Amino acid sequence: MTQLEARPKAGDTVRDVTATGGSGGVRTKGLGGNSVGLMGGAVIGISTVAPVYCLTSTLGPTVGEVGLQMPAIFLAGFLPMLLVAFAYRELNKAIPDCGTSFTWSVKAFGPKVGWMCGWGLLVATVVVLSNLAGVATSFFWLTAGEITGNPDIAALDGNKAVHILTTLAFVAAATVVSYRGITATKWLQYALVGLQLVVIVLFAGMALTKAGDVTGSLSFSWSWMNPFAVESFAAFTAGLSLSIFIYWGWDTCLSVNEESVGSARTPGRAALLAIVVIVSSYLLVAIAVQMYAGVGDKGTGLGNPETSDNVFAALAGPVMGSGLGILLFVAVLASAAASLQTTFIPVARTALAMSTYEAFPPAFAKVHPVHKTPGRATIVAGVATGVFYSVMTLVSENVLVDTIYALGLMICFYYAITAFACVWFFRRDLTRSVRDLLVKGVLPGIGGLMLTAVFAQTLKDMWDPAYGSGSSVFGIGSVFVIGVGLLLVGVVLMAVMHRRSPAFFRGEVLTKETPALVVED
Repeated sequence: MTQLEARPKAGDTVRDVTATGGSGGVRTKGLGGNSVGLMGGAVIGISTVAPVYCLTSTLGPTVGEVGLQMPAIFLAGFLPMLLVAFAYRELNKAIPDCGTSFTWSVKAFGPKVGWMCGWGLLVATVVVLSNLAGVATSFFWLTAGEITGNPDIAALDGNKAVHILTTLAFVAAATVVSYRGITATKWLQYALVGLQLVVIVLFAGMALTKAGDVTGSLSFSWSWMNPFAVESFAAFTAGLSLSIFIYWGWDTCLSVNEESVGSARTPGRAALLAIVVIVSSYLLVAIAVQMYAGVGDKGTGLGNPETSDNVFAALAGPVMGSGLGILLFVAVLASAAASLQTTFIPVARTALAMSTYEAFPPAFAKVHPVHKTPGRATIVAGVATGVFYSVMTLVSENVLVDTIYALGLMICFYYAITAFACVWFFRRDLTRSVRDLLVKGVLPGIGGLMLTAVFAQTLKDMWDPAYGSGSSVFGIGSVFVIGVGLLLVGVVLMAVMHRRSPAFFRGEVLTKETPALVVED
């Protein structure tokens, strides 16, 4: 094996030094290797996305923004995710590091951009964790009420003290499971994801067979698949922001790259497989419920504001009957609970990587000697999630809602940086072949530009107090204040870490570089 300055010859096998030799400051973390295969990685990605939960909470709001074009918006949201997935796959081949977006953006753009990219991922994940725990709690009591036939049990979710305590119990359970390792509930995750997909297909099939038998139902039209039919660009970007949110989480497949079988290739393939399964299920359900319920604002119509935040609760009985309808409640509970556990993976491993490279306090770099997991980072993430949700719930329900609305801003922020990092990191490879030009340059670049456009438009829309819960701070929309405020907190913390760890910010720990090529016979 010889390191070469010149381009490799045709037929040679090329890999990156950083993928195996740790050059450029890339370090191993002590995580358990060869623990996750292709199917396991895809299941982790699907579980983190939580398709059933995402559908029940976004079908109504998306129809409220774009009407009949909901299927088109789901497809439009899929496109930037697919393009960014190419960036993740190519970067992972070169640098299979559990820090993912943080590590890659440091290698491409330097320590400061990388630190903020990692911060965007951390904040977005903690907000999602708190939301998932709250949803799991609501559906736990709702399902318990449906099974027992006792509305008083379902009403317990309305008791703030009971709700918070139950949410904390879910967070604690998920923290313990994540602490014990990603394989601790391997078969449970398979079962929960399998349950979600089976129930989705069953629900969609029954909705399609009953379409036309209820008031407001519609016949399928190919015009639903046309994103240009949305009335305004503002409505399009609002719908697209919701659509991007429901795909968030597939990149968890890449966070376990150091623990995967074939760390350079398997995680990227798992991510693509997860995205294809997710978009297929979303389109199936979107078309089925639109044909069955229509988009009206009365009764079971998807535009009904009284049921828009939980469409499946309104449609479970009419579509599946009282017996099978409970399955849909169980599926939403399973979706939120499973996602709650797997969503700890990216936040803990990103914190581990940032600490390993001296961008975070050293305490987060500790890996459990038996479970081979970032134990300290997992526990801190669990505590932060519990405190965040409790405080936000006690302070104001509006603040909690606005925090969730601000998620789209942070997701677009770190996904776009990662996409552009791919283009810049591989800039010297783009002229080697058409394949390299497309998958390392053109496709990730377009995905990054799309997400940047959504970021900019969302930032503009968030300024309006009407966006989100309708609350404001000094005449500025609360969603804007929260979204931008959380990113600015990252700037302050970065300044603090700059003083504590100047070596990282001087680029001496994890170096900014273009990878050297290694040619294998």
